[in-house]
Amino acid sequence: MIEDKKIVTLIYDLFVDGETEGTEELMESATLDNPLIYCHGLDTMLPAFERELAGKDADYEFDFRIPYQEAYGEYDDEGVRKLPRSNFEVDGELDHRVVENSIIPMIVEGGGVVPAQVVSIDSENVTIDLNHPLAGENLHFKGRVIDVRDATDEELNRMQQGCGGCSGGGCGSCDDGSCSGCGGNGCGGCE
Repeated sequence: MIEDKKIVTLIYDLFVDGETEGTEELMESATLDNPLIYCHGLDTMLPAFERELAGKDADYEFDFRIPYQEAYGEYDDEGVRKLPRSNFEVDGELDHRVVENSIIPMIVEGGGVVPAQVVSIDSENVTIDLNHPLAGENLHFKGRVIDVRDATDEELNRMQQGCGGCSGGGCGSCDDGSCSGCGGNGCGGCE
């Protein structure tokens, strides 16, 4: 049964409202070849997502919606910022990771790091968007729980340090300090 400190493996399709009223658009999928694997109760998933799955078992089929207010909030126009291109240059050249639509890490006040999407690049500026890509979107999840198991002590230690947690799902650990490999599939928020 899904409860805190359980490793949950699931597949799903995530839909958002389409441009035409009453329609939906597929945003992402977690498949049997690339499932979502997370540890329940460690704040790596949206609280509303975890609430919907709490108490469920393997083979449970789900179909639920999360309004934008309980997901990633409203889209904030002030999250779009135009910054000097020189901030993104290395040895006088634009960093190779800074291309339109890429997601790059940005250091914010207080020293935290947040992902930002590159909106546009011109000869003087780089425009970035600090909003979550799903800000302002109502989310609709349809899927199935594949497996539920106890987390090992090693997995819990890694996750409580802020990294890892994919347990066989192909994500790297943070032993080398890189926190790489987790990508955007909910595997512990290492990026």
